Amino acid sequence: MKPTALQRRRFLALSASAAAVAALPWRVDAAGLVFTPPQSVGPFYPRERPAEVDNDLVSVRGASGAAKGEVTVLTGVVTDAAGKPVPGARVEIWQCNAFGRYHHPGDQSAAPLDPNFQGYGETLTDAAGAYRFRTIKPVPYPGRAPHIHVRVTARGFAPIATQLYVAGEPQNDRDFLLQSVRDPEARAKLIVPFVKSAGPLNATFDARFDLVLAAA
Repeated sequence: MKPTALQRRRFLALSASAAAVAALPWRVDAAGLVFTPPQSVGPFYPRERPAEVDNDLVSVRGASGAAKGEVTVLTGVVTDAAGKPVPGARVEIWQCNAFGRYHHPGDQSAAPLDPNFQGYGETLTDAAGAYRFRTIKPVPYPGRAPHIHVRVTARGFAPIATQLYVAGEPQNDRDFLLQSVRDPEARAKLIVPFVKSAGPLNATFDARFDLVLAAA
């Protein structure tokens, strides 16, 4: 199938970012912790701060329903290279909706918008360096494996943008951004199991994505 003009623009924008990311060395600290590999921010990071920026992406203030998709509780811990928690780190996530479209003016795909899906959220890590979001299990769209964008900023640390991927997805082997992380151990840090949830937050899946930051 011939790609559309929008798909070609998406591919070119991401390819340029992938080339830059691939040039960055992944590093292993002396303590043995693998720093979280950087990934492209991509073209759909919010241009302006959204009106709603909490950590629940499946419930939009003023909307009448819930987001389409499989609700997922995403948790993790942000640490430094020695494994010490980083409290007060700002964690942002953004992703396409269950139809494969971003809540962003630059995404002009034919896929429908979901007025009940926030598309972007942020939170601060607690005293133990932990964070939590309620979102949906990511879905693929043309040219990309299912993924969630993550960006972390914290005082004293280099900011990082990265992406997490769903363990077991066949598209992972063909995703050029994931495969741009050439070292298997580092690449594995971006691939996250989504397991059936037994928690109380009306979620279908639980996923955990820990991040290791490098000092600024």
